[in-house]
Amino acid sequence: MQLKNSTRIAALGIVAAISLTGCAAGSGSDSTDGAVDCAPADGKVELSYTSWIPGIESVVDVWNEKNPDIQVTVQTGPNGNGGTYKNFFNQLSAGNAPDLGQIEYDALPNFRVQDGLTNLASCDIVADSQDQFIDWTWNQVTFGEDDAVYAIPQDTGPMAMYYRADLFEAAGIPVPTTWDEYAAAAAQIREQGGYITNFPQNDVNWFAGLVWQKDGSWFTNDGNAWDVTLTSPESEEVADYWQELIAGDLVSKVPAWTDEWNNAYNTGNDWTWISAVWGANSISSGAPDTAGKWAVAPMPQWTAGEEKAGNWGGSSTAVLTGSEHPYEAAQFALWLNTDDEALTMLNKEANLYPATKDGLSLPVLSEGVEFYANQPIYDTFADAANQTNADFTWGPTMTQTYADVADGFGEVLGGKGTLGDALATGQTKTIAALEAAAIPVNK
Repeated sequence: MQLKNSTRIAALGIVAAISLTGCAAGSGSDSTDGAVDCAPADGKVELSYTSWIPGIESVVDVWNEKNPDIQVTVQTGPNGNGGTYKNFFNQLSAGNAPDLGQIEYDALPNFRVQDGLTNLASCDIVADSQDQFIDWTWNQVTFGEDDAVYAIPQDTGPMAMYYRADLFEAAGIPVPTTWDEYAAAAAQIREQGGYITNFPQNDVNWFAGLVWQKDGSWFTNDGNAWDVTLTSPESEEVADYWQELIAGDLVSKVPAWTDEWNNAYNTGNDWTWISAVWGANSISSGAPDTAGKWAVAPMPQWTAGEEKAGNWGGSSTAVLTGSEHPYEAAQFALWLNTDDEALTMLNKEANLYPATKDGLSLPVLSEGVEFYANQPIYDTFADAANQTNADFTWGPTMTQTYADVADGFGEVLGGKGTLGDALATGQTKTIAALEAAAIPVNK
């Protein structure tokens, strides 16, 4: 689920001087609106699909059993930035990409500017499905364009606060509901020898989720060029907040996703984690000795009484350029991401959290979770999914951006510079990367 900042996707020589909305639509496109000619095929169809979802083969088997005339062969691989995206770009360049591929929301713009996505807007089954999906996820796959749908939303990562209910209760510290209260609790917890949370160097997409909650965005596109806004007022306010916690030694600095990080939560050294819905499994597997001691609450708010959330993660199912059967590929993608049986299997097999409105109320998501003292934690995440700003935009060089900002965050954790400096450097380098790829940038 996590992005590996060490992997940087090259442009592969196929980026032209284009904006997000100025790309060609790929083979079979309709010359009037850029959408693919979406007509059902005659006879049996065979499709290929690449994903890294655990247990995806079982879900595809259900489809194949029910749809003998549209058979899907699934290939699994490493997560996107672990190698699958690089494979996709190589396959697109060679003209032998799979019909469908799993692509995270923050990677979609990169595929879009490199003409790797099929515009499915003319497929009636796709156009008619919009109301089934959480509003902000639809914006992620359309980029806010009219007459454009470049993927089907698959899952999301709404954010909330995991916290050690037993430790807060024993210490008499109120569970924070605002960021001001969170900072006050951090000071109280530090006095007792613990930390309220950990600040990670490499999870820059986590930090972006915090900016998202603040109604900030790191990119916009006006149809002609990109604006890069890593240093927006909202982003800088989030950076200043966490800078104070870091400078005051109120958050721990151990590398995330390590044994040391797991141990900090397992031993009660770290008391909270602002994270996504999929983090529930990360805590239960990394801190098994704390079963029954955790609870989930909404993210702290910047203003008391607000109800805003961020998002960390989530993927789509895209029909890649060159597919000869976009209509049938769209059929499969919609079934995979809207059918109750498929969504239930995806949740049980891989803890995927649905991107559909109805999916939020699946029976499997209404049950109490034993590790969290039988709290029905997904109720909190269902609220968060609907409290996420629809206007957050990712840019076409996110792997590079993540890596550059993470380098700056690492310097801050080592005692040099500020998070604001890291964002400013990331912005400068992101603009340079866009210009190097001949992608227009507004300055």
